[in-house]
Amino acid sequence: MAHIVTPLDRPSTYKDSRSNIERSHQAEMLSKSCTLYIGNLSFYTTEEQIYELFSKCANPEDGGGLKRIIMGLDRNQKTPCGFCFVEFYTHAEALACMRYISGTKLDERIIRCDLDLGYQEGRQFGRGKSGGQVRDEHRTDYDAGRGGWGAQVAREAVYRDAETGPGAVATGGEGWKQQPTDTPQSLKRKREYEDEEDGEGEGPRANPKFRADREDDE
Repeated sequence: MAHIVTPLDRPSTYKDSRSNIERSHQAEMLSKSCTLYIGNLSFYTTEEQIYELFSKCANPEDGGGLKRIIMGLDRNQKTPCGFCFVEFYTHAEALACMRYISGTKLDERIIRCDLDLGYQEGRQFGRGKSGGQVRDEHRTDYDAGRGGWGAQVAREAVYRDAETGPGAVATGGEGWKQQPTDTPQSLKRKREYEDEEDGEGEGPRANPKFRADREDDE
């Protein structure tokens, strides 16, 4: 029976693309890790809430305890962006969180826990182009807990407003900048000037009635 039940404390097969550690060595390190990566957090979840939840798996009587929490931040705005690292003093405490906390709700969101190789300075910042997490770059649904629309949808909305909204900027080719040298009005005036110079002929300027009408109009 045990072979058909997936252990809840088994780490995922995720491998940090910026890590040069081989997968075989990674498995060995995770078997001793005291650090957890926590994902799918709300942007509004506080460090105090995380501490309260994960301290339930701390075991200070056996020399353990919750060591520290590192909040994930937007690289540009320095605001929470939906993940964090939780460090314990013992590997057993980290495994307990995998068993009893991963898959439960915090701030009405199902959070995910995974064993991590260990926090290093710089990993607290999102790696997405907009400064947040990569998963929020391509999200097309509205998620109030994750800042609303995904970054890609938000950028497209800004572009649409720039083209069609108030104060829109003209886009397209450069042809609109090139004005024709001879517009119909200029051609008309050119013919009129030529008729005046000739003084006679079949043009409209040769007709006295036309000249009288123009004087009345002016």
